[in-house]
Amino acid sequence: MSPASTPSLLSVAGLRKVYTTRHGDIKALDGVSFDIAPGETLALVGESGCGKSTLASALLGLASFDTGTITIDGNATTAHSRWTKMPPRRDVGVVFQNPQSSLDPKMKVRSIIGEPLQTIGVRGDALTERVTELLNQVGLGPEFVRRYPHQLSGGQQQRVAIARALAREPRMLILDEPTAALDVSVQAQILKLLKALQAKSNVSYLFITHDLGVVDYLAHRVAVMYLGRIVETGPVSDVFTDPRHPYTRALLDAVPVIDPSRRRQQAPLDGEVPSPINRPSGCSFSPRCRWATSVCRASEPQIFEEGQQRGYLCFHPMSRGESGSSAESS
Repeated sequence: MSPASTPSLLSVAGLRKVYTTRHGDIKALDGVSFDIAPGETLALVGESGCGKSTLASALLGLASFDTGTITIDGNATTAHSRWTKMPPRRDVGVVFQNPQSSLDPKMKVRSIIGEPLQTIGVRGDALTERVTELLNQVGLGPEFVRRYPHQLSGGQQQRVAIARALAREPRMLILDEPTAALDVSVQAQILKLLKALQAKSNVSYLFITHDLGVVDYLAHRVAVMYLGRIVETGPVSDVFTDPRHPYTRALLDAVPVIDPSRRRQQAPLDGEVPSPINRPSGCSFSPRCRWATSVCRASEPQIFEEGQQRGYLCFHPMSRGESGSSAESS
């Protein structure tokens, strides 16, 4: 869901992706739906293996999907489109987690940033000028044009990766854990840079991360994924202060808090994420939820909506100030 009065730049509806293996089918995406408005940041959070990377690949046209629709700025791609012939995602850029692996070590910065520009016919002095402008946008001087990635620090490498992603002036960036491989002090610089770039250009972000502190700083809304489904979504301030889904509460309870008076007195989350090949019946989170009932174990919850911006998949949603719903396990 997106703010009611704002048209969506990106709209994802009912996205499903199943991988067939010799051990069984894996539902990587199971009916994922969300919207991102122009100039908005949606953070996507969840444990490893929940489907975040599969979703990013589908949005970039790097992987097929089985059902659903992806609409970017009014241009829709369905599961019936041949995914190898999808229209290029000109309005979407991407920044990967590790710049050391995403930047070609044999190319100078001018070629790395200039490569997407060359695809639209920019050459010679015009290319060098545009690359210099992009470097300036991310806080690097013109002297970096002639350097190789190994001559840069981790933070500088990620700035080059961001400049490359911005080269064709996309309306949205997919940021796949862009600060995870960086030192904490450098992380703060990159996050500040991303915030400034968004304020200046109104670019939208889909920010994939495990770090809820980053979400609180950068994102407007958050979507929480679990086993291929978005189990809760809403404005960051609302979800963080008043989570509805027990899994969201468990993620928040796991965040270290220095002030003892602000620490939540909650037991850690029990168990591990179920195998995607052998999913539990009913709610996928029920084996780990201390408030699960027979209804949760027998039926799969559908999306419950609160107002225009909040939604969650839970039969017994939590409420402000409660440690859980009043439902008794049975």
